[in-house]
Amino acid sequence: MTEAEQKPVEEFTKVESIFVRGRNCLLLRADFSPMFVDYYLHLMQHGLRNEETEDTVLKKLLAYFTLHLVSRPWQEYHAWTFNVCTPRLANYFISGSSLTEDVVGRAFREGVRETDKNMLFAQNLLPNKEPQTSVITLPQGPVEEWVQDFYRQSEQRQSRAFDLGEDKFALITAQPDADHDWLQELTADDVRAISETEQTKLLETRKFKFQCGCTVEKILPVVRAMKHDFADLLSEQGFLEISCPRCGATYKVTPEQVQSQEES
Repeated sequence: MTEAEQKPVEEFTKVESIFVRGRNCLLLRADFSPMFVDYYLHLMQHGLRNEETEDTVLKKLLAYFTLHLVSRPWQEYHAWTFNVCTPRLANYFISGSSLTEDVVGRAFREGVRETDKNMLFAQNLLPNKEPQTSVITLPQGPVEEWVQDFYRQSEQRQSRAFDLGEDKFALITAQPDADHDWLQELTADDVRAISETEQTKLLETRKFKFQCGCTVEKILPVVRAMKHDFADLLSEQGFLEISCPRCGATYKVTPEQVQSQEES
């Protein structure tokens, strides 16, 4: 057994927030192996499967979304919904919060609205405030260009997104008086070596898991509210299959469970 095989997978993905002195840029980086393990365990547990194209895109979006969360204040909840035609027609949904230390996402191709462009619907929710929503048209390039264009249009600042290989990802964002030329010319190799070539300061570390938190008990109130519409189905089939919109997990709800919810 090699040293890599003996090394245990961490329970959380730990994201480092690092200030690059002299360049006035914020580097966010992490090894997403723990999050991707949780993601695959979730798929196995609920009998779900994503094809390779959607699987690759979703994992990248989970990584960059998590890095973006760490660039934002703790109390915010964010959600990204993509309707894209490239690399092929699909929808992606990702959401999460630093307060709950979880990120969840799903990909799906059934019932997707036909489109000839890539669109992102980005939401930012703060306690006791109206949600802030951005609707952005994205380039038909790789996921990294989607993220960079989101920053250019919604955040109104420059950024660079990097897949560093072996489940490691990085996001570098411009701060006031940033060295934009340096940021634009960065390569993946430069980012890997940034701690040796630049003056850096670790600002904070946050940790995340792939986790939805949905349960049949949490879904029951929704079913209860709609039960009159589904009374015939409940009577005919003896159960309803309800899918969680956040993670795609499917639960069987029986009339007995609905009745129990009413009585509790």
